[in-house]
Amino acid sequence: MKNETTIFGIRAIIEAITSGKTIDKVFVQKGLRSELFQELEHLMRSEGINSSYVPIEKLNRLSKGGNHQGAVANISPIAFHNIDDLVLNVTESGKTPLFLLLDQLSDVRNFGAIVRTAECTGVSGIIIQKKGGAPINGDTIKTSAGAIFKIPICKVDHIKDAVFYMQSSGIKVVAATEKADDYIYDISLNEPCAIVMGSEGKGINPSVLKVVDNKAKLPILGNIASLNVSVACGAFLYETVRQRS
Repeated sequence: MKNETTIFGIRAIIEAITSGKTIDKVFVQKGLRSELFQELEHLMRSEGINSSYVPIEKLNRLSKGGNHQGAVANISPIAFHNIDDLVLNVTESGKTPLFLLLDQLSDVRNFGAIVRTAECTGVSGIIIQKKGGAPINGDTIKTSAGAIFKIPICKVDHIKDAVFYMQSSGIKVVAATEKADDYIYDISLNEPCAIVMGSEGKGINPSVLKVVDNKAKLPILGNIASLNVSVACGAFLYETVRQRS
């Protein structure tokens, strides 16, 4: 299932950005130094577009042998929401807000599975970081069963920015981490809240853990130390549903 649009060629990517297309990620050949490339690089920085420097072989694969000129980009299949507008709309809607903050989740299938569960549990919106996270592509769409088109998603420079914004809006921020003393069942989730889930390998960034309101964990009764992040996220979200029911 290929729902993402791949474009290649430096000039084509520049035109896509300047025309307002939502670029999910740009792959750039290592060592490029041309003036046109410098223009693209400046544009990507000013727009906060996620980029990655890769060998030419990867670009050849992504462009399927096309004349990529050292750059390939994925146009996102969705439009991202503004976090200010989203939080304001949700808080004014009369519903108890429930947000999900994903701290640099890297696996597209985990991301898709989380989006699907989030949509099923009434999550108000998902906030991800501009750089370092999984792209939104055909695999994400397929794993989410189309839920990616039904739930608002925002991008921020750093997840910590989203934590501060939630707190300033009267929304409690709860981090899912094995380093917690409390279980999720001991935390009140009836009030407006946002749940933070970490990446598959590193978990939640320590700088984020320092500023959240609560840390919570799930009981682990077996010998494996942790759950898959999408499974853990589902357990957290359904505990929220249980408490609010």
